[in-house]
Amino acid sequence: MEQTLKVARHWGAPAAAVIFFTLWCVGEAGRMGPWGLDYWPGTWMLVLTTLAIGVAAWKPYVSLGLTAILLLGQLTYLIAPPWANYWAIYIGAFIALAFILWTGSPRQRSIAGGSNVVFAAIMTFLMLSWRYGQGVGWFHKIGYGDRLTLQTNGWQLLSLLFLIAAGCAAVGIALALYEDRGKLFQSKVLVQASLKETEVELVVEQERTRIARDLHDVLAHSLAVIAAQADGTRYLSQDQPKAVLDALENIAVSARHALVDAQRVIEGVRDDGLVAPQPRLTDVGPLVERMRQGSLKVQQSETGTPVDLGAGQQLAVFRIVQECLTNALKHGGRGTPVRLHFDWSGPGLTMHVASELPASVSIGGTDDGGAWRVGRGIPGMRERAHLAGGWLSSGPDGEQFRVTVFIPYGSRPAALLPEGGAEEGGVPSVEGLEQEPALALEAASPSSGTERESVGRG
Repeated sequence: MEQTLKVARHWGAPAAAVIFFTLWCVGEAGRMGPWGLDYWPGTWMLVLTTLAIGVAAWKPYVSLGLTAILLLGQLTYLIAPPWANYWAIYIGAFIALAFILWTGSPRQRSIAGGSNVVFAAIMTFLMLSWRYGQGVGWFHKIGYGDRLTLQTNGWQLLSLLFLIAAGCAAVGIALALYEDRGKLFQSKVLVQASLKETEVELVVEQERTRIARDLHDVLAHSLAVIAAQADGTRYLSQDQPKAVLDALENIAVSARHALVDAQRVIEGVRDDGLVAPQPRLTDVGPLVERMRQGSLKVQQSETGTPVDLGAGQQLAVFRIVQECLTNALKHGGRGTPVRLHFDWSGPGLTMHVASELPASVSIGGTDDGGAWRVGRGIPGMRERAHLAGGWLSSGPDGEQFRVTVFIPYGSRPAALLPEGGAEEGGVPSVEGLEQEPALALEAASPSSGTERESVGRG
């Protein structure tokens, strides 16, 4: 139904004009004579009225103007007045009024309504006056003038024309109201859908807030207890070996850093994701220094000129370095040598991280003789590299475990990567990789032969 109304709104007026013209030609065919419209005195009246109907939906003011030209031409004897057999052509003006009331704007509708009141009065005068239509055959010619005829029959004819105009106008208004009702129904459906979606988002946000609050309470309590127990044990065990005291101090410091990082991440949750400040490339130096304090022997080097990376790429680099150092400490233990190298000389940043495997572990095995297990860390690192537009390969290489990362970059130079002095960021995560958003960029990935399968640590 809606599609039918759209077609009728667009093509209804021209179709009505064609039908109107065709029916009158058929109805007056016997009176037109052998020369057709050229002989028939109502030709201009029919043509102008047909054009008024045809353009009513597209050009309302032009339609009203054509009707006005017709009536003005008849008043000035430029167009023949209506005869008794075709006076009803005037009804075409009211058909045009119906299309204007259907498709026009409120201003156009008001002008069309007022104009047709004037048109109906002029039509009444033309049809009753002895100077023009001579009563259109309904009354004999009255030699005493038009006053008596208009007083006697004018109100009847004017009422008839108003009744016809009102019927046509009612059809146009009804169609307009039906269309408005359909639009209101569609708006109601959209509003209901939007309201439902908003309710769902509100429920999700409330649940997210509740989870964040509960997680914060649990982490705050647990990490605070760990830090307090580690400090208390360290103070009460001054006669213990220095390695034990260092381990306890490292536990306390790491717990405090983890508490700060967790609070920053949880409090940064908003509707649009994480808005709290995230680690950047300048935070790698402080991270390395903290890991050195945890008894990892980290050797950091750099070649080429550093280039500015996007925020998401810097976050990916930091988290990958953090995970590599965490895995080295977890699997190799204290004192494990780790080499970290940044190469800025290619089309992107190439990062190499190599750590020694435990002496008791052979390739394909673990400390307890079991097989290497694929953890969550390395797949997470690979996903971070992919989202940053690059790639990552990892695996055992002789007596070392190597991780190679490529991150593409632009051409703007940046400051050299600091070894320290930056504000402390997050501490290494033993559990795996957090899920912060990363910047997705396009870059070439290594071939299937170059990228090794991820086996080993994580």
